[in-house]
Amino acid sequence: MPSRPVGTVTRGTTHPNRLRRMDHWITAAHAPALRRADDPVAVDLGYGAAPWTAVELLHRLRTVAPRARVVGVEIDPERVAAARPYAREGLEFRHGGFEVPLPGRPVLIRAANVLRQYDESEVPGVWARLCARLAPEGVLVEGTCDEIGRRHVWVALGPEGPRTVTFATRLASLERPSDLAERLPKALIHRNVPGEPVHAFLRDFDRAWAAAAPYASYGARQRWMRAVRDLRAGGWPVVDGPKRWRQGEVTLRWEALAPAVR
Repeated sequence: MPSRPVGTVTRGTTHPNRLRRMDHWITAAHAPALRRADDPVAVDLGYGAAPWTAVELLHRLRTVAPRARVVGVEIDPERVAAARPYAREGLEFRHGGFEVPLPGRPVLIRAANVLRQYDESEVPGVWARLCARLAPEGVLVEGTCDEIGRRHVWVALGPEGPRTVTFATRLASLERPSDLAERLPKALIHRNVPGEPVHAFLRDFDRAWAAAAPYASYGARQRWMRAVRDLRAGGWPVVDGPKRWRQGEVTLRWEALAPAVR
């Protein structure tokens, strides 16, 4: 491993419960892999100026995988020192970056609001480095959310590369699905322009949302679910079902939204 951490210091902004939507998706989608692992280690990469997200991740993972452990990894040594008083059984903090300074291979690496300060051109290299550190059944979850976790978009990757993109929101605060565009991860945020798949998806999602307006009388959840059904019927490769849609989520295959080759 490199002798110095790989990466740069982030802003470090964090708030309690900011990553709850991502965590709930992780526990729903990847609990079996965590339970099967001999050493179910999860990494909270770039947890920021306070350790809340790592503490919460441990609590949420243990509801589905009681043997899970969490390692918070931060490139700023002062943040690591500040977090260490919060260490406990199953939770530790280490100084490091994209090299992920663990002796083994984690089952989960969560990197939320870490790559937003990097150039888009740097994303594939970071993804490849992190995916190479995963256990065979491991997953990297990388994305961006707003300051209080109401809107969030993330990419899930396996050792082989990107698999899916998930859009998650607090439905009561949503005017239209394209409001989530400002939270696209770095790999997609500059691609929300005509001619790019993610732009076409958000355009079609807005149209489906508008067409589902009569369902608003039953609540925003029913309107969202109807719009997602229409998206799937229209050919978008939605990979989840009503149980997740009810949470204000929708997940699609990465290939459908991946940047156009130029």
